[in-house]
Amino acid sequence: MFGHMIWLKHIVCFLSHLCCLGNHAIRCLGDQNSSSNSASELPSVVDNRESSLANKLQKDLSSLPRPLSVSDFSTFPSHGSKVRVSFKGEPGSYSEDAALKAYPQCETVPCNEFEDAFKAVELWIADRAVLPIENSLSGSIHRNYDLLLRHRLHIVGEVQLPVNFCLLALPGIPLERLKRVLSHPQALAQSDNFLSKLGVVRENFEDTAGAAQLVVSKRMFDAGVIATARAAEIYGLNIVAKAIQDEPDNFTRFIILARDPIIPRTDKAFKTSIVFTLEEGPGVIFKALAVFALRDINLTKIESRPQRKQPLRVVDDSNNGTAKYFDYLFYIDFEASMAESRAQNALGHLQQDFATFLRILGSYPIDAAA
Repeated sequence: MFGHMIWLKHIVCFLSHLCCLGNHAIRCLGDQNSSSNSASELPSVVDNRESSLANKLQKDLSSLPRPLSVSDFSTFPSHGSKVRVSFKGEPGSYSEDAALKAYPQCETVPCNEFEDAFKAVELWIADRAVLPIENSLSGSIHRNYDLLLRHRLHIVGEVQLPVNFCLLALPGIPLERLKRVLSHPQALAQSDNFLSKLGVVRENFEDTAGAAQLVVSKRMFDAGVIATARAAEIYGLNIVAKAIQDEPDNFTRFIILARDPIIPRTDKAFKTSIVFTLEEGPGVIFKALAVFALRDINLTKIESRPQRKQPLRVVDDSNNGTAKYFDYLFYIDFEASMAESRAQNALGHLQQDFATFLRILGSYPIDAAA
């Protein structure tokens, strides 16, 4: 038991040494009025059947959770026994599906913006945040990489969610009746083949579930929505087509954030996420990455982002005057737990010889089930 305590103390000291405390300023967000697509006017003559149907399908949308904005964060919630998980979007979005996959019995907390989901956890309105970080087709969600550095939350898990796009419409409206389709731009782009054959007009909307809500509230009989099957259930829509995405192997990876880190273990597969900066010099990136290769640590993700506070670095030029280069932050995921000596040694080597700044974003279990 005494040996375990010494080992744990060693890990805590190591993590404390590596996690550099940076200035953290929370940016106040103003309420943003999201642009919504205007509903099409109903035909001048609507048969009695459709008119009766329209009255029946009107849902009590006020009963759904309203997405949080910064103005809501002054109220301290009364926590129950359920885990509260914040996400960006309306109820029925893919982010909420990811939250329910990670915590099936959780209480979800919809938020207007990605940063609102971060702040909901920081201010104890939620216990966890689930946010998309990359998609197998469209790549990284850069906004969330920037927010990871701005906020002091820790990555405590990940969720890999297969993308299954469904085309939804109001009850009784057949596929051939649809003249336009509303959804998030990525959902529309990743369903290009299906929509091209359908010959519909595409209209961008900020959120897939929000588009479903709009179609119902405005009674848009000529409009379809690309969204989740659960959105159809929530908003009373029918699924007129399933699995309409162009690529069947389409996955989105989400990260789970919390106020406190979890204790890394070695009894299961772990992943560690870090961010660091490097001095300018020949081969410095190669040398920095070599600290992982020398210890047989597999890198699963490398992302670079220009620093916002100091985006340009002025250096001596070989000719006359000076040259300006972008100064980068490097985000890396690698397959090793911080409880392993090889991970500790690799980061110690990186910090001592190459990195001018290093922060551990989290060490957490790998989600192998998709």
